[in-house]
Parts: sequence; structure tokens; C-alpha cells
Amino acid sequence: MERTRHRKPKIVIIGGGTGLSVLLRGLKKYPVDITAIVTVADDGGSSGRLRDELEIPPPGDVRNVLVALSDVEPLVEALFQHRFKTGDGLSGHALGNLLLAGMISITGDFFHAITEMSKVLNVRGRVLPAANQSTVLHAELEDGRIVTGESKIPYFGKRIHRVFLTPEQVEPLNETLNEIRRADLIVCGPGSLYTSILPNLLVEKIGQAVVEAEAKKVYVCNVMTQAGETLGYTAADHVQALHDHLGTNFVNTIIVNNGDIPEELLEKYKQELSTQVLCDSERLQQLGIDIIEAELVKYDDDVVRHDTLRLAAILCSLL
Repeated sequence: MERTRHRKPKIVIIGGGTGLSVLLRGLKKYPVDITAIVTVADDGGSSGRLRDELEIPPPGDVRNVLVALSDVEPLVEALFQHRFKTGDGLSGHALGNLLLAGMISITGDFFHAITEMSKVLNVRGRVLPAANQSTVLHAELEDGRIVTGESKIPYFGKRIHRVFLTPEQVEPLNETLNEIRRADLIVCGPGSLYTSILPNLLVEKIGQAVVEAEAKKVYVCNVMTQAGETLGYTAADHVQALHDHLGTNFVNTIIVNNGDIPEELLEKYKQELSTQVLCDSERLQQLGIDIIEAELVKYDDDVVRHDTLRLAAILCSLL
């Protein structure tokens, strides 16, 4: 796709949770135009409490993305991420969640609250919610049971057959659809497959816009499987779930870690029923997907994460 002279290449990242924030911290160091599309299905913790009490979309994932893309003093970032440990009604809340809730009250809706908070935090890029309202995520398990609530889905220990949203007809923002159409690269992940990535794509017009977009579509595969979501999944299983939910093969490229993880760390994850995701290249090739394998892991406090700078460099090389 030809780009207008002097326009920065546009990358649209779709997801939520920690994975999205980790990627954005590395990507903002590159001369690219970033738009992050963030799930509004979270119903746990501070976000879930504010969602229920104030009847607003959950602010937590948006808060983390705003901070990841912000250009402010470390103390301001720490303040925004500060979580109260005591206080009647305050305990457990992140200050940034409360500030976003206050901004929703002042501006009248979630989208405008995010826009104004982006100015306060000097955000490099654009942060857009998958919808300007809360959605409820449901999972149909392999035994036919229905689990309601994003935070509850991982705890049932059964394979997930499919996930779906209510209300069924959720209208995304026109701004979100326009950013997808204008993208040079669309990236799904890294992040929880069923509870961070798919809730965005299940907003019908967003999923349709991604499928129809001219941009190359890339899936950043998780390094480890997740108990209760992707137990035993290979890289191709992750992609197949995306394709099944959207009803078509749309992923062009997958990025998979091939770096070694220390045995003691693998053992720790094994106790949590989590294993390293295997790259089953033959199945991926049968799906017509280009495979990029690279050493992408780093370890923070015994937690396996993507190396944000290496991952960002690979994504920028695809432009």
C-alpha cells in the first residue's frame, strides 16, 4: 500500500492486558504512528468495581496502555499506576482508574475521557476503546457450559469452544474503524487469546474492518500457554482460534519465540499448568502464514515476557 509522502507508517495494535502495554513501550521509540485498540470486556479488580458502581466502561486496560505510551516524568507515571492498599472503598483501586472515572464524569463519555487524559499524559499515539460502552464476554466450554465474565473464564479448566459478547450488536467508534482502514500494519497480540485479543475482534464491525483492510495482519504469539485459556495450544492452534471466530483466514504473518527458557522457570510455569508454545511450522504453512521465529524472551521477576525492543524492531521491519 502506498503511503502519502512524509506520512509516518501507521501501526494498529489490537489487544489488552499486560502484553499490549509491554509491546507499546518498545514501539513508541520508533518513528511510527501508533493506534492501540483496547478491550472493554474487563470485569475484575478495580476496573470491575468501577464498572459496576459507576456504570462506566472498565478503565484498567486503557490506563495501562495510556501509561505505556506516555511521555511524562517517572513520578507522574508512578502516581497514575499507584494502587491504594488501605482505605474504606479505596483499597485495591489504581489512582489512574479513578482519574479516568472522574474524566468520564466531566467529559460525558469514555472516548472523550481517554482523549483528554492522553493530553495530560502526553501520549505518543492514539488509544481507542473497542467500543464506547462496556461489553460482557462469555465463553462456551467444550462440555457446553457457558461462563459469563472475562475474569471468570480462565478458572474453569476446560478447553474453550468459543467466546462471544453481549450485547450482540456493539457499535465501535468511527475513529476506530478509520484507523484500521488507514493502517499499514495490523498487529494482534501479544496477550490473552480469548480474554484480551478476541473481545476486540468480536465487535462485528471491527473484525470485519480488520479482515477487509489492505494492511498486512500479524499475530504475535504468546511465549507461554495459559491455563484455563490455551492449555496445550501450539502456535497454529492460536491462529486457528482467531480464524474460526472471524469465519475466515486473515492472519498473514505470525511472530513466534524460538529462544530458550531456563529449566527452573519452565518448571515454575509447569506447576501453573503453563508450557512453552511450540511452533508447528507445517500447520502454519498449510494455513498460508509466513513464520518469523526469533529469540524474543526476557525475564522479569521470574515472569516470562516478550523482549519489547526486539519485538518492536521486527514489527517495524515489516513496514
